[in-house]
Amino acid sequence: MSVAVQSISPPAGSGAAVRDWWPSPAARASGIAALALAGILTHLALRWGSDASPGAKALPLYVVLIGGGVPLVLSLALKLVRREFGSDLLAGISIVAAVLLQEYLAGALVVLMLSGGEALEAFALGRASSVLQALARRMPLVAHRRINRQVAEVQLADVRVGDELVVYPHEICPVDGVIVEGHGVMDESYLTGEPFMMPKAPGSDVFSGAINGDHALTLRASRLAVDSRYARIMSVMRDSEQRRPQLRPLTANLKVTTPGPASAKAKSPWSVRAQSSSIQSSFGAKGFARP
Repeated sequence: MSVAVQSISPPAGSGAAVRDWWPSPAARASGIAALALAGILTHLALRWGSDASPGAKALPLYVVLIGGGVPLVLSLALKLVRREFGSDLLAGISIVAAVLLQEYLAGALVVLMLSGGEALEAFALGRASSVLQALARRMPLVAHRRINRQVAEVQLADVRVGDELVVYPHEICPVDGVIVEGHGVMDESYLTGEPFMMPKAPGSDVFSGAINGDHALTLRASRLAVDSRYARIMSVMRDSEQRRPQLRPLTANLKVTTPGPASAKAKSPWSVRAQSSSIQSSFGAKGFARP
């Protein structure tokens, strides 16, 4: 069983040089979050601990909004042009509105929330990719098939249901099957999470990805390698990495209506109504970050 690992190679020429110095999305989000946090803390220190002028106190917030808010708003504007609507669009609107209203601290806080959420999301995706690569490295590529008491090494893709396979001590079980000869134990903690050595005897079920103990075991394959439990686990993880959950459209959560006669005297010409459950499902635990 082979696992496809996607990789992006930099283009030749000047494009490769640009890719070398241009930060990744995770590094960019982390840098903006660090800048926003430092700017907010500096502003608060100047605001409450010094007699600096109002312009000097607001200077760190200007740096945050220019260095962090502008790139975020531009990226959100590009998504808007591509008709990619999401809850983070509200964050971009909040940043612009805070600047227009001269609420620079509020705008800096939104920059911190948005960039921090993106950094956490990138970190989680990186962890998922590393786990998937670790699973791929653990999977054996060959198996020891026994025919007429003779053991031959074959490719894992050549194993068929009903083949007798020998799993030597401390090897990884290549496919799901049933023990037909030998007694021993197997470590299935990588599959089940239970830190116990499972005893194996003739008639016991074994699963691909389990680590054999100190004794050789002979099993009869009950599934192909591509249909084994280990392969299914990797398939689920690979799909979850490639198919990220899509946000519900923004219009499904927010409803904008024109003002009627009863609201003609309202301060805002627009009224926005949203159900609390829809907002919670859109924003989740990471504020304006994508789930």
